[in-house]
Amino acid sequence: MSVTYDQIRAANDTIRTTDVRGKAYAEVPQRVRAFRTIWPTGYIITEMMSNDGEAGKRTCVFRAEAGYYDEDGRRVCLATGTAYENEGASNINRTSYIENCETSAVGRCLGMIGLGVDVSIASAEEVRAAIAAQDATQNAQDAQRAPKASTANRVTAAQAKSLERLLTQNGLELEATLKHYGVKYTTDMTTEQYADAIAIVERWAEKHRKQEGTT
Repeated sequence: MSVTYDQIRAANDTIRTTDVRGKAYAEVPQRVRAFRTIWPTGYIITEMMSNDGEAGKRTCVFRAEAGYYDEDGRRVCLATGTAYENEGASNINRTSYIENCETSAVGRCLGMIGLGVDVSIASAEEVRAAIAAQDATQNAQDAQRAPKASTANRVTAAQAKSLERLLTQNGLELEATLKHYGVKYTTDMTTEQYADAIAIVERWAEKHRKQEGTT
């Protein structure tokens, strides 16, 4: 079946694009619809090449092939596309990484034919998935860094005990101090909070001693 460039261009004119961070990408259903306008009896075949790894961290690879049947009923391949997805890459992938992988493979395959490729071979779905994976990775890295920074800046057990002892000696409530700094235990305080609390107690104690001296 002979197809002209004008036919492909006409099919592309029917594709509605989706804005993803300032760029217009074609979604896979739009590419499929364009494909069917040119090859209404053509075929799109997908195959899962692999799906390996432990639960929650599995990765799959899909291959898609698109083409048409000649007069003798034999397949004529126009293009292929391959996609890879990680199960834990994003919230969507945790439940649908296989489906997303298959969709991306189909989108890339049809892009190779020339459908919906004004901006990129990648489809809107694939780009959004990549962005979600990048955001998830960044969030995980930020979460890993945050505890390390706060733990390194926390008071020692000895410092926590010394503050509690100082508060008791001066008749001050520990609970009020913890509430003031927004922590549950003295061991949750940072060294800056500890130093500030010590200074406040010492100033209070000094003021109290001066008041007693004048009475």
